[in-house]
Amino acid sequence: MSKVDASPQRRLLETSGGTTSDAFGMAEWGLLAGVAVIWGSSFLFIDIGLEALRPGVVSLARIALGALALAVFPRARRPVAREDLPRVALLGVVWMGIPLILFPIAQQWIDSSVAGMINAAVPILTAVWSMVLLRRLPGVLQRWGLVVGFAGILAISWPNLQGSSATALGVALVLTAVVLYGLAANLAVPLQQRYGALPVLLRSQLVALAVIAPFGLSQLDGSSWAWGPALAMVPLGTLGTGLAFVGMTTLVGRVGGPRGSVAIYFTPIVAIALGVALRAEPLSPWALLGTAMVLGGAWLTSRKEAPAPARATP
Repeated sequence: MSKVDASPQRRLLETSGGTTSDAFGMAEWGLLAGVAVIWGSSFLFIDIGLEALRPGVVSLARIALGALALAVFPRARRPVAREDLPRVALLGVVWMGIPLILFPIAQQWIDSSVAGMINAAVPILTAVWSMVLLRRLPGVLQRWGLVVGFAGILAISWPNLQGSSATALGVALVLTAVVLYGLAANLAVPLQQRYGALPVLLRSQLVALAVIAPFGLSQLDGSSWAWGPALAMVPLGTLGTGLAFVGMTTLVGRVGGPRGSVAIYFTPIVAIALGVALRAEPLSPWALLGTAMVLGGAWLTSRKEAPAPARATP
């Protein structure tokens, strides 16, 4: 083991490149599409859940059901080396524990459209964390893809941002969650490559459950029982917090954090499509333009990666 690997900070904050730098194949596009569809539809299930449940209860239910769904698979119970357990625990805190608390709190002072736009910066923040941890830039095409995709998200969000109200506190809370998401997408890469997604995520979600439980239990008062909201928690937890996290972790392990996180760009497109199909919501021309830009950005990001030369270590 090198001296760099032996340092406490390096053991905790570690990332690596994906196992392939080639253009996305069917497996990578399939994982990306699955994650986007599940997380994009999660907004609908959250809206249904909030009709009777307070935000903390929704967060607690989804993480509990997600962990339960993963525990069904024998592979999820495979051992993880003791020296990696702190990193697995950190992943649970920064990917699920803290963000799932910050978002519902922040949306007391910030519109959901603004929160969604800030959340779309996850691939950009993932690339920033990757540059810090790996000391190298993403490939030129990947950089352009991230920028074009984010511009597409701005176009999609633009109609909803008109006349929206937001405060500095709400923006700061969501931005904190997004920064943590970017770190988590990088931390997940080497862990997935060593153990696979299931053992890592089961342990991470149990840690997140311990973090979220006090917040969720404190909000039981004010929640009420209704079959629709309760049943909406089943797909939100088993798919949105179980299967989708497995797909995302597998994807970033294969192609690296910055390229894999581009799946986040597609979630608002899925949410818009469901809103149009199921709730007869109007479709803005900005959304069509933004969708085309997101698709173009994703295509650029998916190309074979030719990274810039590594920076010299001081």
